[in-house]
Amino acid sequence: MAITSPRAALKRAELAGRLGCNLETIRYYEKIGLLPEPARTASGHRLYSNEDQVRLRFILRARSLGFSVEDVRSLLGINDGRPSCAEVRALAEAHRGDIRKRIADLKQMDRRLGEIMAGCTGAETPDCALTDKLFEDS
Repeated sequence: MAITSPRAALKRAELAGRLGCNLETIRYYEKIGLLPEPARTASGHRLYSNEDQVRLRFILRARSLGFSVEDVRSLLGINDGRPSCAEVRALAEAHRGDIRKRIADLKQMDRRLGEIMAGCTGAETPDCALTDKLFEDS
């Protein structure tokens, strides 16, 4: 793939800096096919177009919302073409349900840990109600 406007293209480090991600993140997304292989200069340097930048920003935003790599692949339409708005909404609703389940699980863990910690004095002694409770057979 040739770059028609090298001045508009970014090297990997520039792209990573601009979008606030690691070089390894970009490499990984290329390796798994979320980002297409970029154009290269005659000397072999990777050059990322504006479209690459837009796509990476999309991927990073979707991942920051907790979408899985496979969800991102679906949102990008890599496997089956661009999804409809209804398909995207269904995917987002399912993902939101998963988030809410994890939140409920975390709240339950927090409650239980609070209950266990209530019996812990925090004294400078090896006897601790908290670790005793974790070793308890129940």
